[in-house]
Formats: sequence, structure tokens, C-alpha cells
Amino acid sequence: MPNQHKIPQATAKRLPLYYRFLNNLHIQGKDRVSSKELSLAMKVDSATIRRDFSYFGALGKKGYGYNVDYLLGFFRKTLDQDENTPVVLIGVGNLGTAFLNYNFTKNNNTKIEVAFDADPIKVGTEIRNVNVHHIDELEEKIGDIQVAILTVPVSEAQSMADRLVKAGIKGILNFTPPARITVPDNVRVHHIDLSVELQSLVYFMKHYPLEIEEK
Repeated sequence: MPNQHKIPQATAKRLPLYYRFLNNLHIQGKDRVSSKELSLAMKVDSATIRRDFSYFGALGKKGYGYNVDYLLGFFRKTLDQDENTPVVLIGVGNLGTAFLNYNFTKNNNTKIEVAFDADPIKVGTEIRNVNVHHIDELEEKIGDIQVAILTVPVSEAQSMADRLVKAGIKGILNFTPPARITVPDNVRVHHIDLSVELQSLVYFMKHYPLEIEEK
């Protein structure tokens, strides 16, 4: 296994995409795939794919391409797909409810196990087999979960992040724009601002046509 710290973050972000596409090929019964085929299907240029794969050693053969089952197994191990990752959801509003209804059905190793909210109408309900508890019960009910999705009002984001950290959370996916929460160095936060992502998409559509886009 390669030193994960030497793999560029841009490459690391593409690994789940590779895994998902390879899994689809496996389901279709495809035995091998070329970097060109991957490129056309994933909209990532073949040179980038070959460079990404090179960080992990010799994954393919020239003139043959890549063995789908081998790559799938390799990336499953690299991404710890054989390990279950329970997740806690904080905030069962419109977005939080959408997360519960979806609950990562295409990724069997990641699942929201418990949810919290302050709304008495939602507390005590069950959404897709996930119980919604009162936020006051967070420390009691969170157990050993280390990953959290945060979808709360901006005014509550930092205080909730502080509680999550004290409860043992090591990773937070923050959907509370524009709150940029502060956490200790041993906790990782990824901020997802859907409006910014949409603005970025529109900008790239206008100024960086796909045929000349740099990957």
C-alpha cells in the first residue's frame, strides 16, 4: 500500500469516483477497461487517470488496459470499503431528511445510524429505520460514531461542532454555509456549500468548455 500522504488530494478525491465506476463495470460483467474508456465515461482525461493510478504502482498492462476485478478489489481495500462507517446526522430539516431517505444506498459501508434534532415534532420519529433523538441526548446516544453530517442553522454550527468534538467525532461534513467552523487539528472538516458549487459549475460551463478543460 502506498504512502497515503504522498498522494495528491486531487487524486484522493477521484478515488471514490473510480471505485463507483469500476463497480458498475463489474456488475455489467466487463473484464477489462482502458484508460481511454475510463476517460470518456468519467470526463477525466486519460493522462490524469494514468497519473492517478501510477501512485499505486503497476495496476495495468500496456496494450491490455486494466483488469476490472483487480482494480475494484484494490480500490475497495484502499478506500476501506470492507469496513463499516457509521454516521451521525445533526439536523433533520429538509436537507437532513433527504440524507435519511437516501442514506447512501449505493455505498453499503457508509450509513447514517442515528439522527438528532430539537424540533419536538421530529423527535421520536423514525425515518427509513433511523431514529430521531432530541439533541439534548447527543452525548448519551452517539456511541462510538466518529463521523458526523452537520445541517443546522448557522447560529448553531460552531456550538454543535464543539459538542461533536467533545463526544469523539473525528470528521465533520458541514452543510451549514457560510459557517466555517473551527475544530482542533486532529478533527477534519469538509465544508459543502451547494450555492458556491452551483456558481462554480455555471462559471466553468461558460468559461471552460469540456473539450479544453484542464484536469
